[in-house]
Amino acid sequence: MSAKRRLWMSLVAVTLTAAAPGAGATQGWSYKDAAKPYAGRSITVLDEVTPLQESMRTLVPEFEKATGIKVDYQLLNHFEVISKGQADMLSGRGAYDAVMLHSPQMGLLLDAGVIRPVDDLLGNKTLTNPALDRADFIQPAADSLTKFRGKTYGFLNWNYNVVYWARGDLFGNPEEKAAFKKKYGYDLAPAKTLQQMRDIAEFFTRKKGEKLAGQTLDSDFYGIVMEGIKGGTTLWTVLNAFVKNFGGDIFDAEGKPTVNRPENVAAVKFWADLWKFSPPGQAEYSLIDVPTVMGNGIAAQTLAWSDFVLGIDQPGKSKLAGKFVYAGSPANAQGTKRSAETEPSGIVISKHSKQPEAAYLFLQWMVDKSTQQMLFDKSGGAGVPIRNSTWALPSVKQSKFAGLYVAMQESLKYGRAKPKAPKLFEIMDVLVGLVQEVGLGKKGADQALKEGQEKVMAICSKCTL
Repeated sequence: MSAKRRLWMSLVAVTLTAAAPGAGATQGWSYKDAAKPYAGRSITVLDEVTPLQESMRTLVPEFEKATGIKVDYQLLNHFEVISKGQADMLSGRGAYDAVMLHSPQMGLLLDAGVIRPVDDLLGNKTLTNPALDRADFIQPAADSLTKFRGKTYGFLNWNYNVVYWARGDLFGNPEEKAAFKKKYGYDLAPAKTLQQMRDIAEFFTRKKGEKLAGQTLDSDFYGIVMEGIKGGTTLWTVLNAFVKNFGGDIFDAEGKPTVNRPENVAAVKFWADLWKFSPPGQAEYSLIDVPTVMGNGIAAQTLAWSDFVLGIDQPGKSKLAGKFVYAGSPANAQGTKRSAETEPSGIVISKHSKQPEAAYLFLQWMVDKSTQQMLFDKSGGAGVPIRNSTWALPSVKQSKFAGLYVAMQESLKYGRAKPKAPKLFEIMDVLVGLVQEVGLGKKGADQALKEGQEKVMAICSKCTL
């Protein structure tokens, strides 16, 4: 038996017995024993298909082997997960015992009363691993997602986050560094502020025939690329990476719409100003297209979802693999608040599940420290942490993505789940079209957000639960 195989088997054993070194209280507790009353039963779990979940799927047979619980772990694309998962829970059909939810979905489903709280299960010493260590989950992501009115709804499963991503080869070029310092009076480096990001965007925007890092360009080059599509996560990046850093928000503390407050207008103007340094097709770019553009090498910097970055900064995926640099989502140099766009997502137990205990054991196992370690070890250190302890894993610290993990950790300090507003998707549909029109220069920020305030008030005068 190879050394690698022996290591793999030992990790599996640690996961299934929850007897990690120093666990102490876990002596005598195991998933096998906890699952005895449910052995032979089947559960169906709906999750989203990304490289992260595909790696998790390879581990599911180990849970089945240890517990005797059969898991139909289904992976569908982003839009199908939302539409099919919500429809199943709202209809009462109960085809899924547990469903992956993005945080904007929580308000609708909480309002409908179709998510099962897990507090009684957490309090069951037979079912709950004493070493679950809920204090280890990354905050504020975990609580802002799973806590509501004194109850707990599942765990933090996926911790998507936006990071700053730039061309390290250009930032390190002596000629470009000298020219930037001369023009702006400070050193060229990954942007720590939105204002620096704007300077860098302006500086690197070049026309065909001009020089870039000593080479003559055979096509236009852009200082920044951003998501601009009328949909997707465009609006949330505007709100959480820009608006909140300007001190704004779309709701006040009581949940009333404040779409056109002055801070919001200033932030949207700033974001829209960056469009003049972006590719002409940006209005059609989604969160998938932005990493592709960066990988193709036609832009200097972006704000991008880190899990997509993992798929691009790889040999064979981009000619620039290994030449990128990363940082946390930039702050506002004139601001007093700090925010970043992140998307804490969880898998919740449906109210209509006939096997809530078996589903709970599986969801608990997914977020177990040892399962998370296996997930990162198996993927070669490519993942997104949900636990603070994950940052210290050798597979993370020694990963070729070590710089990206530093950026993730910085962004995650300032990211929260979306507001629990039952009509949040309707609000999103209204506002994303308006901010896109500002980016395209079809409307001023004042006009667009005034119109947005009127439309959101028509949807709900008090929008959050």
